[in-house]
Amino acid sequence: MKKNEHLKKHLWCSVMILMIVAFDQLTKYLAVRYLKGAEAFTFIPKVVQFRYAENTGMAFSLLSGARWIFIILTVAVCAAGLRYLFSDKCPHLWAYWSIGVIISGGIGNLIDRVRFSYVVDFIEPVFVNFAVFNIADSAVTLGACSLVLYLVTDLIKNKEKSDA
Repeated sequence: MKKNEHLKKHLWCSVMILMIVAFDQLTKYLAVRYLKGAEAFTFIPKVVQFRYAENTGMAFSLLSGARWIFIILTVAVCAAGLRYLFSDKCPHLWAYWSIGVIISGGIGNLIDRVRFSYVVDFIEPVFVNFAVFNIADSAVTLGACSLVLYLVTDLIKNKEKSDA
C-alpha cells in the first residue's frame, strides 16, 4: 500500500472513531437530559426501552468502584490499539476497522469515567434479562465480535492454504 493510501486509511479511521465517540456522547447527553430521574421510555414494545443508569463498574457492574483501574487500563489499551493501527502493521482492513471500532467504544466510556466517575447507560433490552448498556458498549462488543470473526476466518484460510 502506498504512503498516500495509508494516510487516507488513517484519516478515514480517525473520522470513524470520532463519529462513533460523538454519537455515543450525544446519546448519553440525551439520556441524562431526558431519562435521568424519569420513568423508562419504551422504544420498541417488548424488545427495548431506554432507562437511565449509572455504572461504576464494567459489564454487568462487575468490579464496581474500580474507576482508576478502568481509566488506566482503557488508556493503555486504546493507546496500544491506536499505535498498532497507525504503525501500518495491521494485516487486513477488516481487522483494522474492527480494532478502530473497539477503540472508539473504549474512548466513549473513558470520557464518562473521567467526567463523572461512572458510565452513563440507557439501552435496556426487555425481552431478556440483560444489562443496561450504551453505544460505546455496543461498539466494543461489535468490534470485538468482528475481530474474532476475522481471526477465525483468517485461521481457516491459512489452514486451507497449508493443506493445499
